[in-house]
Amino acid sequence: MYCVRNITEDLYWVGANDHRLHLFENIHPIPRGVSYNAYLLLDKQTVLFDTVDWSACRQLLENIEHLLGKRPLDYLVINHMEPDHGASIEEILLRWPKVKIISTEKAFMLMRQFGFHVDSHELIEVKEGDTYSFGSHTVTFVAAPMVHWPEAMVTFDTTSGALFSADAFGSFGALDGKLFADEVNFDRDWLNDARRYLTNIVGKYGPHVQLLLKKAGGILDQIKYICPLHGPVWRKDLMYFIDKYDKWSRYEPEEKGVMIAYASMYGNTEAAAQALAAKLCEKGMTNVWVYDVSNTHVSELVSESFRLSHIVLASVTYNLGIYPVMHDYLMHLKALNLQNRTFAIIENGSWACKSGDLMQKFINEEMKNMTVLNERLSLASSLNEGKAGELEVLANAVMDSMKEE
Repeated sequence: MYCVRNITEDLYWVGANDHRLHLFENIHPIPRGVSYNAYLLLDKQTVLFDTVDWSACRQLLENIEHLLGKRPLDYLVINHMEPDHGASIEEILLRWPKVKIISTEKAFMLMRQFGFHVDSHELIEVKEGDTYSFGSHTVTFVAAPMVHWPEAMVTFDTTSGALFSADAFGSFGALDGKLFADEVNFDRDWLNDARRYLTNIVGKYGPHVQLLLKKAGGILDQIKYICPLHGPVWRKDLMYFIDKYDKWSRYEPEEKGVMIAYASMYGNTEAAAQALAAKLCEKGMTNVWVYDVSNTHVSELVSESFRLSHIVLASVTYNLGIYPVMHDYLMHLKALNLQNRTFAIIENGSWACKSGDLMQKFINEEMKNMTVLNERLSLASSLNEGKAGELEVLANAVMDSMKEE
């Protein structure tokens, strides 16, 4: 059975929702599922913008066939070749053998690498600034390399104001009927998944997102809809989400607040993390979030690191090094290019306390534009009365650093 929704009079969402997939890209948990968005334009000529993951191909085909009726599919525009969007290309080509494919040079290369038989079809290679007309609708193509694959582009319909934004402006989460962002409480129910999606999938490529935003800046007054490949379509309050993307891709904290990430084997380092959280709240900073790195998925830790201005690393020493899960978290922050944060350190070790020096060295040498507070809480096995002064000093240092920003 088909499941479609109108975006404009002649533009339809023909994608699908997936609640069966547990790990996006086989790494990121998606307890709320995910949507695979594809769009069909019924102009003088018919145009499909992108496809879906292979698992959702049947739904895509039923949706397209319902809307086309006896009409042929004239064009297939591929903005992004990643398999969760491009996997169904071959099936589209088999069902509509006369379809013409519009995409970039690198996308056609990837289609061949994935084994799609595209060369028996008419291929229309487009570059930055090229335009194409399908009847009453004219589109222009904008290169978006490394957002987040090198072949990516976005397509702007200058007639309707619809921006087909590929993986930009996407989000984890299945739509479940609610296609538009204004049909949900986005700030409450979707923002965390949108941030976790952007920071973990595209976070490394902030400068490339900034370049795309600058290109979009020239047509902001013309954009009426943002149609991403995952998550809701935007038709109202577009600047709300564009501003979020701007902050995330500039590595600017979304909020002034403190994330305390702790690695604790037997609860002693955790107790110090909780004591610091209480001190900060007593001093008036209640936007404090405490996470156990051992049982919080690293994608959540990354998202929170992008959200908040201050990060406290509290780690036990393990084999004379940083606790492995804490080290993994730091490696993710490095890989995703996080910048412009203030760190504080709590270290613990029963006989050779090394984790603090090693965490500070990692931040100073492996990451960019970071500040590490001089004040540090050092524990020998556990927090005791004798360390109350150091705890107070560390809390004050965190509070003072917030005033200086």
